[in-house]
Amino acid sequence: MIGDKKKYLEHIQDEDQIITLRKILDNIEKVIRNHSIVSSDFLDPYQRELSYSILNRFNDISYHEEGGYDNAERKVIVMYPDYLKYSDLESTISAIEVQAKYKHANLGHKDFLGALMGLGVKREKIGDINVSDESTQIIISSELSDYIIFNLDTVGKESVDSKEISLQKIDNVEEEYNKIITTVSSLRLDTIISAAFNISRSDSSNIIKSDKAKVNFKPIDNISYLVNEGDLISVRKKGRVKLKDILGESKKGRLRIQIYKYI
Repeated sequence: MIGDKKKYLEHIQDEDQIITLRKILDNIEKVIRNHSIVSSDFLDPYQRELSYSILNRFNDISYHEEGGYDNAERKVIVMYPDYLKYSDLESTISAIEVQAKYKHANLGHKDFLGALMGLGVKREKIGDINVSDESTQIIISSELSDYIIFNLDTVGKESVDSKEISLQKIDNVEEEYNKIITTVSSLRLDTIISAAFNISRSDSSNIIKSDKAKVNFKPIDNISYLVNEGDLISVRKKGRVKLKDILGESKKGRLRIQIYKYI
């Protein structure tokens, strides 16, 4: 038994993540008590980072990320006794391929996510959804794969066919983006958001103060937060950008940067 679980959460400052991390502690307790193999829900990179700050305090627990493919954004954490080998464990996730019966159906990520949630599937049971012109690949908790295959017959207003595919057939996709090269006065978050989305500094400051911005999936409400090269910035209802490169200084002393703005 773990004992007082509160002590493992004392360092967590983001109250919105407490429930998620309590579930991680419950999973750890199951592994210790029952010598069982337990999988978390799908978590974003920020949530996984917080989870590891707890998992690393238990020496008799091993864990491994599983998202279906190398670049997966949402992954589960498989927890198991340290005397087991991960390579001997069965996967806890599955992949479903969905094809619209009408080849030119214009369906996007939101359409597929909405269709799944319309079937009663919770968001935390859904991994990445990779949409392409030919088909869409959805990573899902294994216990739900049959249910989805038998019940997912419509996405948006389009009829679809669904089938399970092996994890080895998942496309290791990269998000499409536009490259933006611009100059900024500093690497403050409000400055980068202003440049990336072509809005005023005042508007970008209001976005941050309204808890609508995240850096590497972590909520940030400080307009002076300094962005680092490689950081992923998401703004609610506007999209996501990455500060790809810092290219040096312009003749006027401003910073030249390259931004990837995801489509």
